[in-house]
Amino acid sequence: MTHRRRYRQHTLLSGLALGAAISAGPIHAQDGYPPLDVLLQSQTTVIGQPFSYPDGAAEVTVAIVTMQPGEVTAWHLHEAPLIAHILEGEITLDYGTDGIRTFAAGDTFVEAFRSRHRGTNTGKDILRILAVFAGAEGTANTILE
Repeated sequence: MTHRRRYRQHTLLSGLALGAAISAGPIHAQDGYPPLDVLLQSQTTVIGQPFSYPDGAAEVTVAIVTMQPGEVTAWHLHEAPLIAHILEGEITLDYGTDGIRTFAAGDTFVEAFRSRHRGTNTGKDILRILAVFAGAEGTANTILE
């Protein structure tokens, strides 16, 4: 089974699912709530690390990351758990000794936590990532090296 296929089979982090308790797979409408197509649920990052939420008042940040073909990020790390969903394009992430992984449109994963890495848009088109940080007030979501 490919890395990409393994991560598609996981479901959305239950703590980020609008406060609902979510189980794996499609959830059918009940009590007037529409069905959910769950994307990911995980207790570890893409490189197998456990993660935890920062201390302090909860603060969620939702952003779209846009990269041009060939663009490379600086080496960086995340102090808050980051859930990434590739909206379009392809990214290859270099985790140093933890390896290299490539993700494409439709893939969802929990990014490496407090571990340095960098990403490259290895596709021919623009890359757009929906990034959801589950952080805390006063905690940096991303630290550049």
